[in-house]
Amino acid sequence: MLTLKQRQERAARRVARIAAKHMAIRSAALGQGEAREARSTVMKKNEVKVGGRYSAKVSDKVVVVRIDAENPHGGWEATNETTGKKVHIKSAQRLRAEAGRKAMPAAAVGKATNPLEAHYQAKKDAAKTEKAAKVAALRKEVAEKVAQPDPELDAAVKAAAEGRRAKKAKAAKPKGERKPGLLTLAAEVLKDAKAPMDCKAIVEKVLAKGLWQTKGKTPAATLYAAVIREIATKGKEARFHKTDRGMFELSAASK
Repeated sequence: MLTLKQRQERAARRVARIAAKHMAIRSAALGQGEAREARSTVMKKNEVKVGGRYSAKVSDKVVVVRIDAENPHGGWEATNETTGKKVHIKSAQRLRAEAGRKAMPAAAVGKATNPLEAHYQAKKDAAKTEKAAKVAALRKEVAEKVAQPDPELDAAVKAAAEGRRAKKAKAAKPKGERKPGLLTLAAEVLKDAKAPMDCKAIVEKVLAKGLWQTKGKTPAATLYAAVIREIATKGKEARFHKTDRGMFELSAASK
């Protein structure tokens, strides 16, 4: 396991490699003369002082930061003077120059301050412009397609609307007259009967007349339960009167 000092040294070597890579890009794009000029704006560790104000790149923007103290894990603790937020400056390579130097005028805060940054910013701007152009072309194409008549789509929309209207009209159609239930038919049978009848005889009479149909196995028991329930709930207003065990006749109120 690496010690703190070994990790710091490894981080410093990595930062140095990244700085060397950037410097190579500057040299290839700008030429050796301009590369030396750009190199002169990069701070060194022994040039950074606590309490000093420097230009630094924070969140892809160059702003003025104030160095507050050294960080025990390397670098410095600083304050972004534009936002007032605390930032960690990991290495001197993140610092451009002391605030107020000609290399970093106040008007340039937040903008590209060297040819390399300008090169990358130009590439980003070109990519954004290209993307915006593609989006605008796509929107125009979609708008043109929507504006064009589509007979098949119009026919489908019309058919769907007619189907909804037909379904609504069918739902609004009044239902036919409801057929009488077994209890009502039983009351009619007892009305014509000359003597009390049991539920089995009543059901047979109803089925024989073709007034009611069932697939149940015990319609007589179902009728018996319904008659007893009506007598219990309606009392004197019930249509049925029990004369004997399992025997019923039409009540006096229903005759």
